[in-house]
Amino acid sequence: MRRTSQVLLAALLIFTSISQVLLAQYEGGKNPVVKPGIDMLLEKHLNLIKGKKVGLITNPTGVNAQFISSIDLLHQCKACKLVALFGPEHGIRGDYFAGVQVGHTTDTATGVMTYSLYPRYKKPTPEMLKDVEVLLYDIQDIGVRGYTYIYTMAYAMMAAKENNIPIIVLDRPNPLGGDLVDGNILDPKFSSFIGMYPIAYVYGMTPGELALYFNKEFKIGAKLKVVKMKGWTRSMKYWDTGLPWVPPSTHIARPDSAFYCAITGIMGELHTVNEGVGYTLPFEIVGAPWINPQQLADDLNRRKLPGIYFRPISYEPRYFAFANQKCHGVQIHITDYDAVKPVQACIHIMEAINKLHPDQHIFQNPKAPNRIAMFDKAMGTDEVRLALEKGASAEEIIRNWQPAVEKFLKTRDKYLLYK
Repeated sequence: MRRTSQVLLAALLIFTSISQVLLAQYEGGKNPVVKPGIDMLLEKHLNLIKGKKVGLITNPTGVNAQFISSIDLLHQCKACKLVALFGPEHGIRGDYFAGVQVGHTTDTATGVMTYSLYPRYKKPTPEMLKDVEVLLYDIQDIGVRGYTYIYTMAYAMMAAKENNIPIIVLDRPNPLGGDLVDGNILDPKFSSFIGMYPIAYVYGMTPGELALYFNKEFKIGAKLKVVKMKGWTRSMKYWDTGLPWVPPSTHIARPDSAFYCAITGIMGELHTVNEGVGYTLPFEIVGAPWINPQQLADDLNRRKLPGIYFRPISYEPRYFAFANQKCHGVQIHITDYDAVKPVQACIHIMEAINKLHPDQHIFQNPKAPNRIAMFDKAMGTDEVRLALEKGASAEEIIRNWQPAVEKFLKTRDKYLLYK
């Protein structure tokens, strides 16, 4: 009876939390309390682009509070001339799957030349920038180190520096809020396009704040200007802003997907477990054909991880890892978005799977051995994987990365633009 009451209480908390998130998402775009950088540029800082030939790095997330594309706003702006567009991973219109090569083209809506920065170039070349007098960056990020847009921003800053062009970052909210910092600091030996710089995996900064951090701490030295948002505070989750949500990539359909991606995205690189990609709940599930779902749920719930409840689940992905196979595992329910520690939860989940199913060797993938290297890049180190393989506890691993996180927090404070 006691167990039933606990389950019912947890279910009620989950339902209430999810309902609040979904209601806030449906209200997106109605009377927004936050104005993003693109709105503030055109309303208050038009002098920054007046009379200039403008290049814009963006994708479908570059919209103002009324859903109007930044491409269209700048194309129609009489104060400047939009002469070039630059697209990150997934393309300028967001119609490419993760990792897919995207080519150069002409934007059909505006006739403006569009250059792909992913994966071949990463940063604009001098030829691409030949007509550009000022470079703008306007992309919604999700607040995790492994997401490539922030490195497209960093490379654009490098290109701006090399070509003596000012760069303006049009700031947007961090959907995880501005207070959540979690996960290890990347080891520079594992620097890649899914983790370039030694920052926390969940870094708690807006794109503008991060640009200031990159520019100074990593000596990019670009002529950088950040156009701040109006009305955003660090305690806000995305659904508190009133802004419309445009998926920044295929599997980040809702603002809360960013939280789930921060939990399971790293382990998803292994391809030895499925993280819900290929099913209707991307990043919200951890499963495999060989997992005992009740055992895993019980083990994880006994750990009393803050802000999370684990429910046994069976499902069948239609693509990606274990496509068209029956998988068993847990659905992750975030019950408190202010309390959850996503990366710490990730480590606990991997430890629990390793403990319950040691014969499955989740850190070995003979069919795709390169996935282990990708996991280490996403994790920003091989120390976590090696520690888990040796039987270290999640708590021990988390404790070991805290001194570096404390140092990062002190440095990060210098670049925060919002309270």
